[in-house]
Amino acid sequence: MTRERMKGLHHVEIWVADLESAARSWGWLLGRVGFERIAEWPEGESWDAEGVYVTLTTSPNLSAGGHDRRRPGLNHLAFRGGSRAEVDAIMAEAAAHGWRPLYHERYPHAGGPDHYAGWLENADGFKAEIVAG
Repeated sequence: MTRERMKGLHHVEIWVADLESAARSWGWLLGRVGFERIAEWPEGESWDAEGVYVTLTTSPNLSAGGHDRRRPGLNHLAFRGGSRAEVDAIMAEAAAHGWRPLYHERYPHAGGPDHYAGWLENADGFKAEIVAG
Protein backbone atom coordinates (compact mmCIF):
# COMPACT_ATOMS: atom_id res chain seq x y z
CA MET A 1 0.00 0.00 0.00
CA THR A 2 1.37 3.40 -0.88
CA ARG A 3 1.95 5.99 1.80
CA GLU A 4 -0.59 8.31 0.18
CA ARG A 5 -3.41 5.80 0.62
CA MET A 6 -2.58 5.32 4.29
CA LYS A 7 -3.24 8.95 5.28
CA GLY A 8 -6.36 10.26 6.93
CA LEU A 9 -9.31 9.00 8.88
CA HIS A 10 -11.23 6.01 7.51
CA HIS A 11 -14.36 6.01 9.68
CA VAL A 12 -15.85 6.71 13.08
CA GLU A 13 -18.43 4.44 14.70
CA ILE A 14 -20.68 6.00 17.32
CA TRP A 15 -22.57 3.60 19.57
CA VAL A 16 -25.91 5.05 20.63
CA ALA A 17 -28.55 3.88 23.09
CA ASP A 18 -31.48 5.22 21.03
CA LEU A 19 -30.93 5.03 17.29
CA GLU A 20 -34.09 6.96 16.38
CA SER A 21 -33.12 9.92 18.56
CA ALA A 22 -29.48 9.82 17.46
CA ALA A 23 -30.44 9.58 13.80
CA ARG A 24 -32.54 12.74 14.13
CA SER A 25 -29.80 14.90 15.63
CA TRP A 26 -26.72 13.32 14.04
CA GLY A 27 -28.46 12.75 10.70
CA TRP A 28 -29.34 16.43 10.43
CA LEU A 29 -25.84 17.56 11.43
CA LEU A 30 -24.02 15.10 9.19
CA GLY A 31 -26.19 16.07 6.23
CA ARG A 32 -25.69 19.75 6.99
CA VAL A 33 -21.88 19.46 6.93
CA GLY A 34 -21.81 17.53 3.66
CA PHE A 35 -22.20 13.87 4.54
CA GLU A 36 -24.61 11.68 2.60
CA ARG A 37 -26.40 8.67 4.07
CA ILE A 38 -25.06 5.62 2.22
CA ALA A 39 -26.53 2.75 4.22
CA GLU A 40 -29.37 2.09 6.63
CA TRP A 41 -30.33 -1.07 8.54
CA PRO A 42 -32.47 -1.77 11.65
CA GLU A 43 -29.58 -1.20 14.08
CA GLY A 44 -27.79 1.66 12.35
CA GLU A 45 -26.88 3.89 9.46
CA SER A 46 -23.72 5.17 7.79
CA TRP A 47 -22.95 8.60 6.38
CA ASP A 48 -20.09 9.30 3.94
CA ALA A 49 -18.12 12.40 2.96
CA GLU A 50 -15.39 11.89 0.39
CA GLY A 51 -14.55 8.38 1.55
CA VAL A 52 -14.63 9.00 5.29
CA TYR A 53 -17.75 7.68 6.93
CA VAL A 54 -19.56 7.95 10.25
CA THR A 55 -21.70 5.07 11.47
CA LEU A 56 -24.43 5.43 14.10
CA THR A 57 -25.34 2.07 15.59
CA THR A 58 -26.85 0.31 18.55
CA SER A 59 -25.25 -2.80 19.98
CA PRO A 60 -26.32 -5.57 22.35
CA ASN A 61 -22.88 -5.06 23.91
CA LEU A 62 -23.58 -1.53 25.23
CA SER A 63 -22.67 -1.18 28.88
CA ALA A 64 -24.88 0.58 31.40
CA GLY A 65 -24.78 4.33 31.67
CA GLY A 66 -24.78 7.02 29.04
CA HIS A 67 -22.09 8.75 27.06
CA ASP A 68 -20.03 11.27 29.03
CA ARG A 69 -17.60 13.32 26.96
CA ARG A 70 -15.84 14.38 30.14
CA ARG A 71 -14.63 10.84 30.87
CA PRO A 72 -11.46 9.50 29.26
CA GLY A 73 -12.15 8.75 25.62
CA LEU A 74 -13.62 10.79 22.82
CA ASN A 75 -14.55 14.35 23.77
CA HIS A 76 -15.96 15.56 20.46
CA LEU A 77 -15.87 15.36 16.68
CA ALA A 78 -14.93 18.46 14.69
CA PHE A 79 -16.42 18.97 11.23
CA ARG A 80 -15.56 21.39 8.46
CA GLY A 81 -18.58 23.66 8.26
CA GLY A 82 -17.73 25.75 5.20
CA SER A 83 -17.72 29.52 5.29
CA ARG A 84 -18.32 31.61 8.39
CA ALA A 85 -21.84 32.32 7.10
CA GLU A 86 -22.46 28.58 6.73
CA VAL A 87 -21.24 27.91 10.28
CA ASP A 88 -23.51 30.72 11.52
CA ALA A 89 -26.47 29.14 9.68
CA ILE A 90 -25.76 25.70 11.14
CA MET A 91 -25.55 27.18 14.63
CA ALA A 92 -28.83 29.05 14.10
CA GLU A 93 -30.63 25.88 12.90
CA ALA A 94 -29.15 23.44 15.42
CA ALA A 95 -31.68 23.82 18.25
CA ALA A 96 -34.54 22.76 15.98
CA HIS A 97 -32.66 19.50 15.37
CA GLY A 98 -31.83 18.45 18.91
CA TRP A 99 -28.56 20.31 19.48
CA ARG A 100 -27.84 23.02 22.05
CA PRO A 101 -24.97 25.49 21.74
CA LEU A 102 -21.98 25.26 24.05
CA TYR A 103 -19.76 28.24 24.94
CA HIS A 104 -22.23 30.42 23.07
CA GLU A 105 -21.28 33.49 25.11
CA ARG A 106 -17.88 33.28 23.39
CA TYR A 107 -19.18 32.31 19.94
CA PRO A 108 -17.60 32.21 17.37
CA HIS A 109 -14.15 32.50 18.96
CA ALA A 110 -14.37 30.15 21.97
CA GLY A 111 -11.34 28.33 20.54
CA GLY A 112 -9.31 31.54 20.28
CA PRO A 113 -9.30 34.74 18.23
CA ASP A 114 -8.15 33.04 15.01
CA HIS A 115 -10.51 30.03 15.26
CA TYR A 116 -14.06 30.55 13.95
CA ALA A 117 -16.24 27.70 15.17
CA GLY A 118 -19.36 26.70 17.04
CA TRP A 119 -19.78 23.87 19.54
CA LEU A 120 -22.95 21.84 19.94
CA GLU A 121 -24.17 19.11 22.28
CA ASN A 122 -27.10 16.77 21.64
CA ALA A 123 -29.51 15.23 24.16
CA ASP A 124 -27.24 12.18 24.56
CA GLY A 125 -24.28 14.34 25.58
CA PHE A 126 -22.32 14.02 22.32
CA LYS A 127 -20.36 17.14 21.39
CA ALA A 128 -19.60 18.39 17.88
CA GLU A 129 -17.51 21.32 16.71
CA ILE A 130 -18.34 23.07 13.44
CA VAL A 131 -15.28 24.87 12.06
CA ALA A 132 -15.23 27.58 9.38
CA GLY A 133 -12.64 27.74 6.66
